[in-house]
Amino acid sequence: MEIWINPACSKCRTALAAFDEAGIEYTVRRYLDDPPTAAELIAVLDRLGLEPWDITRVAEPIGAELGMNDWPRDAASRDRWIGALAAHPVLIQRPIITADDGTTLVGRTDDAVQDALSRAKR
Repeated sequence: MEIWINPACSKCRTALAAFDEAGIEYTVRRYLDDPPTAAELIAVLDRLGLEPWDITRVAEPIGAELGMNDWPRDAASRDRWIGALAAHPVLIQRPIITADDGTTLVGRTDDAVQDALSRAKR
């Protein structure tokens, strides 16, 4: 199990606490210190079944500075979004949890964290 976190994020801390309480082993990736490459982002997006704009925090100051709210959300713009996430990892929604079976989800809700926990217990 791998969890991409920002230690300053309360949702990340909550997810880690749930995994600790359940006794689940996991690897932490502090993605602000160890940013994912474009290829890694593409792989995560494929596993999530989402598009880059679905996991982008456009309200972050850099997102506003880049004008991301106005960027097209279409196949032709996908690489632009992925490039922005790779260049500015603070824009990535968190935590992103990848189970040992390859299933990946964004752990923003208690239900998502519980789903990840159930996968880890299998």
